[in-house]
Amino acid sequence: MTTATAATPYQHYVYAYPHKTAYRKLTDRPTLRSLWAAEPKDALSLYLHIPFCEVRCGFCNLFTRIGAPDGLTGAYLDALDRQATAVREALGDTDVVRFATAAFGGGTPTFLTAAELERLCDIAEHRMGADLRAVPLSVEASPATATADRLAVLAERGATRLSLGVQSFVETEARAAVRPQRRADVESALARIRDARIPVLNIDLIYGIDGQTERSWLHSLDAALAWQPEELYLYPLYVRPLTGLDRRAATGPDPAWDEQRLTLYRTGRDHLLAHGYTQQSMRMFRRADAPPQGADDYACQTDGMIGLGCGARSYTAGLHYSFDYAVGMHEIRGIIDDYVTATDFTHAEVGHPMTPDESRRRHLLQSLLQAEGLGVADYRARFGGTPAEDFGPELAGFADRGWLTEDARLVRLTAEGLAHSDAIGPELFSPAVRAAMAAYERK
Repeated sequence: MTTATAATPYQHYVYAYPHKTAYRKLTDRPTLRSLWAAEPKDALSLYLHIPFCEVRCGFCNLFTRIGAPDGLTGAYLDALDRQATAVREALGDTDVVRFATAAFGGGTPTFLTAAELERLCDIAEHRMGADLRAVPLSVEASPATATADRLAVLAERGATRLSLGVQSFVETEARAAVRPQRRADVESALARIRDARIPVLNIDLIYGIDGQTERSWLHSLDAALAWQPEELYLYPLYVRPLTGLDRRAATGPDPAWDEQRLTLYRTGRDHLLAHGYTQQSMRMFRRADAPPQGADDYACQTDGMIGLGCGARSYTAGLHYSFDYAVGMHEIRGIIDDYVTATDFTHAEVGHPMTPDESRRRHLLQSLLQAEGLGVADYRARFGGTPAEDFGPELAGFADRGWLTEDARLVRLTAEGLAHSDAIGPELFSPAVRAAMAAYERK
């Protein structure tokens, strides 16, 4: 066990591997046509990134900027259109290209006006060839931007899932997280979403906020449950460098805060399980009778992800690539400005090569962090060996701590293992990825 893992169960939220801080400029700048030439293209995932928000929450380290000067969103969509045209041409033969899932993320995609959302959908459909009404389409929104006209566009264009970042129904907690919002405005947004009849509503909530108690946490959970959301995501609060809440960083590990978050996690988990939800991962809970949604946000577990926009990633078997990454507002604005004036989108500029070892780690890591676990037969079919043969010491260490069970069929986290997902994930990072992340210069 590493010292850092022993100190805190909250090391790193692993939603994709490797993390973008492990990406570097690609000196060879491979063409997209060469990268995608040998890739399967019959079940691609499409992600469009909109890097704008009306406010930046205190905990947020996403690639996004506050507001947009006149004309910037239009210029951004122009660039997105140019990029989509280049990417679609690089994919080649239209007869073999099919999209299985689509998502609009950010930032806040609903920062765009209704007319701009129409254009965003047109780019996905007419430029990329994705049939948004025939595949799962997930869209992220905030209460302030979930307006009736925007929701009507999304519903008509085929959105099947709307994820609303609420974080807390308690106004004092929302302010403490630098997420100023009124409870009444949140409830109004939820009513509009239900009126739009988008099949799946997801509500994001955060635990570990200053002043939050088990009682207030249950209050937020019950306020969310009143809307019978098909999905709920429960996120532990992180305080990351260069964010609005970056005040704990210099103090080192905080055992009391760790214990608070673990307690609130278990309270939330047990409350949702008692109310008819099933646990999909440490963060994700789905109502037992909710309609199936395909691969959800873990579609990125497999290759074949095409990301459009200056904060999006793309995944091929041999390379993960994107544009430059930053958290600081000045740097983000510069990257967006460069993107909207770019005319050549035919090369990969920044990325991380995927060796066979990295591919095995990625599959193990992202499968293991799901409640259903990792099928040994599936792993063998992909990689020729077994998880125990490739990662025996790591898995044995997790098992010794009571975090993991394994047999000839399945490797799976225990309930306590799921609670410690954010410590387990980083232990599976390769030495090369660890070194690259450690050497990354924050900006």
